[in-house]
This record gives sequence, C-alpha cells and structure tokens, in this order.
Amino acid sequence: MPEPDDDLDYRHAPGTRVHYTAHQRGAGLTALGGLALHLPGALFGLLLIGLLSRGLQSTTGIPYGIPVALWLAAGVLCFHRPTEVCVARYLLRLHPPLPEELALLTSVWREVTVRAGVDGSRYQLWIEESGDVTSSAAGGHLVIVTRRSLDTLPTSQLAAVLAHELGHHTAGHTWSRMLTWWYALPGRLLWLILQPGARLILREAKRIPALAALLLGAALAWAGYLTLAATYGAPLLLLALPFLTAAVGRRAELRADRHAALLGFGPPLAEVLAAAAGPEDEEVGTLQLLLSPDPHHRTRLHRLQPYLPPPGRERRRAATP
Repeated sequence: MPEPDDDLDYRHAPGTRVHYTAHQRGAGLTALGGLALHLPGALFGLLLIGLLSRGLQSTTGIPYGIPVALWLAAGVLCFHRPTEVCVARYLLRLHPPLPEELALLTSVWREVTVRAGVDGSRYQLWIEESGDVTSSAAGGHLVIVTRRSLDTLPTSQLAAVLAHELGHHTAGHTWSRMLTWWYALPGRLLWLILQPGARLILREAKRIPALAALLLGAALAWAGYLTLAATYGAPLLLLALPFLTAAVGRRAELRADRHAALLGFGPPLAEVLAAAAGPEDEEVGTLQLLLSPDPHHRTRLHRLQPYLPPPGRERRRAATP
C-alpha cells in the first residue's frame, strides 16, 4: 500500500482555508435523462406493485393504497445512511477500511473534496475485494475503492479516481441510478421468474412444423402492425431505449472525467486509463460500443487531452512542506 505522503505533487497547499459550497449535490442533465429513460420500467414496476396490492386487499383486507405508498416512499432510502450501510455490507459485500487503509484514504479523500469545495465527511468510504483497478459510487453517500486500486495506485492516481467518483455524486448520477434500480426492480424480478418458461416455450417452438410456424409468425407480425398503427409507432421507442440508456451512461462517465480534470487530476486520471486499456479494447464491435454504458478508453483519453500538459513537459512537483 502506498504511503500517504509518497506523491506530493497533487497536494492542496497546507494552511489554506477550506470553503465548502452551499449546494454539494445536484441533478445534471445526465441524471435527469437517466430518470426519464427509465420511466417506462418504473411505471411497469408500479403497475406490478398495484396488482399485488389489489391481491392483498382482496385476501387480507389491507387498503390498496398502503403498499403502493410504502413502495413509492421506499425510494428515499437511498439517502438513509443506516440503510446504505446495510446495502454496502450485505448486498454489495463491501467492508469498511482498516485503520491504516482509512488513514491513507482519508488523506487522499480530503485533498479531493477540498479542491471541489465539498464536505467529505458526508460520504462513506468502503473497500471492495476486487482485482480491478477502479472505484465506484453508489446511493447517496457511498464511495467504493477496490483492493487492487488501494494497494497498487500511487496517491495521485488514487485521488484522480476518487475525484471521478465524487463527480458522479455531485452531478446526481448515483442517486438517480439508485432510484431507477429500485423502481424497476419488480419488472426485473418478474423477468427472472418468467425466464425458465420463456426458454421452455422457445425449445418447444422448434418442434412446430414449418407451415404452422410460418402461419404463427404471420399472425404475430399482423398483430404487431395493428399495435403500431393504433399507438402511432410508440412501441418502437422501446427498441431505442437500450441505446439511449447506454449513451446517457457514457455521457455520465465523461462528465465525471471532466469533473476530475477540472480539479487538476487530469494527468493522473489519464495515466490510470492508459494503464487499464488492454489489447481486447481494440477489437470491440460497433454494436457493443453502442450498447456499452462505459466509453471506450480512447474516447476518454481524447476528451482529457485539453486538461493534460503538452507532450514532453513533466508535471512539476510541489516541494515537501
């Protein structure tokens, strides 16, 4: 593990007064766009909860509106710290830093938040036992660092990836992702339940005679045409949702990169991205790129170019106080 003072070129000037901004968490266009794109899934989840509530009302007498209201109100739990702790420990399988790890992370995290004008104590640092060189942010207050990042990255690069994750928090990406995940959960659970039946139907469909399969396909095509005509083609928008959602995800990552670069962490962030790029990244197909929520490494490095020093110029190191 690197020592807290092994890489002083990224440090904030000691003795400087820290000013925190009044609004430390926002709702950027990417956050609002993500919410809008996930609205169909959330409405479908609400429909399922409504149907379940009707069943409970008929069997137990529980008023219809109570389960629906509880489901809607549960979304705010992504900002509830005790709930986040439970999610981090038992769902995400994270653990808090050990004392020596916390000392390093606290030092680096303070530098990042001081530059951003954000109160770093509002967030919780967690460790993920992973071999990836990365970090992540979740919910309203979680900042997650992988074991390999903590053990191998110099402090300037560790600060750069933490600044990237802080950018997700301040732009509202994390809370919007948590809300969309929660409200779309009933639909995903229903799909998991129906998957075995869908596989069985597909297997049985292969045994249908060719003529019957052709007639069935024609009937389905005609039903689809009538549906599109009656709804003015609105269902076609569902086909574009995966691409639009992925595009918003890529935009969020580039926005977080820019946040880190504006804080002065552009060069170490570029070093992390260049080291993480592998030979397999050159063979990614166009469709895979369009459906990926993560920008290609080349794209991220290209967007960081305005924040990097000219080639051949070494970054000046600050003198040790």
